[in-house]
Amino acid sequence: MVRPLVLLLHLSCTNTALQVTSSTSRSAPAAGMASSAAPDVVETELLPFIRVYKSGRVERLLGTDTVPASFDASTGVASKDVVIDPATGVSVRLYLPPAAAASGGKKLPVLVYFHGGGFMIESAASPTYHRYLNALAARAGALAVSVEYRRAPEHPLPAAYDDSWAALAWAVAGSAPGGPEPWLAAHGDASRVFLAGDSAGANIAHNVALRAAAEGLPRPCAAVVGVLLVHPYFWDPTNAMAPELEVRIRREWRFMCARPDAEVGDPRICPTCPEAAPRLAALPCRRAMVAVAGDDFLAVKGRAYHAALLASGWRGEAELVDTPGQDHVFHLLQPGTEAAAGMLDRVADFISRA
Repeated sequence: MVRPLVLLLHLSCTNTALQVTSSTSRSAPAAGMASSAAPDVVETELLPFIRVYKSGRVERLLGTDTVPASFDASTGVASKDVVIDPATGVSVRLYLPPAAAASGGKKLPVLVYFHGGGFMIESAASPTYHRYLNALAARAGALAVSVEYRRAPEHPLPAAYDDSWAALAWAVAGSAPGGPEPWLAAHGDASRVFLAGDSAGANIAHNVALRAAAEGLPRPCAAVVGVLLVHPYFWDPTNAMAPELEVRIRREWRFMCARPDAEVGDPRICPTCPEAAPRLAALPCRRAMVAVAGDDFLAVKGRAYHAALLASGWRGEAELVDTPGQDHVFHLLQPGTEAAAGMLDRVADFISRA
């Protein structure tokens, strides 16, 4: 069964052109006129998520709904959208919890969050992530920065990594007293920054954390104190899945990178590969949480990451949250369940203990 938000996508590169007849794929000719244009044809399908046509048109089949920033009466969280780079259009959605008003002037931890969706669907403004960030910001008492990074295939990797790094740097710089973004300047504590994401977003969080370790943050007092990787999208050479799933990941990665020669040994997707694993010791935080779901076929990769982190010589505390009987991003797909509530509590507690 295909679950709508499961990250691992089925890549079907058509060997022959497929004529598209769906009304959503091309405009019908005007009444009384025959269409002289050649029909648009599918070049690549990653069902049920996306189609790419030979004309260059991209059709996203899921994850396209959005909701505006607003005040959420159920949590007391206010949100707003801010463009951080007019040249690229990269933006963030900020979430200010009621704890800001009750803090007595004490600043709040800053949570920089990267949404999932295979680097190609979903959005910081989607109903799924808007609901989740409202709940998480309120429960954790954190100022959340949800990143709207550019997506493949229009913007292949490393665009999402670069945009996410830019968002972290912007959030840290903006948390300085008198900074240009008033919520961050008044309430954001750059000495308590958390990086978090689910699925592809967890992959981004890991890679952004390593970049922070290598390049440093724009303020001397700033620090990434925690990284949360929920159902991360990784590959690992020693913990094999079914052969068809291994092939699928390889094909997906090439699509995301827009490079037919892209290999899953790339440390960005394989942080546990022999040449990449030593870099785990440089993770800049003192605490990490890796969450996996028992029925998720990515779980074996998440467990391998946790084990490699412990073995790397990293001098931090690594927590593994393994939820049996649940599938990929269950906490997003089934937010009203006991399991989802428990997951929210674990993530929020990890942040609020900073």
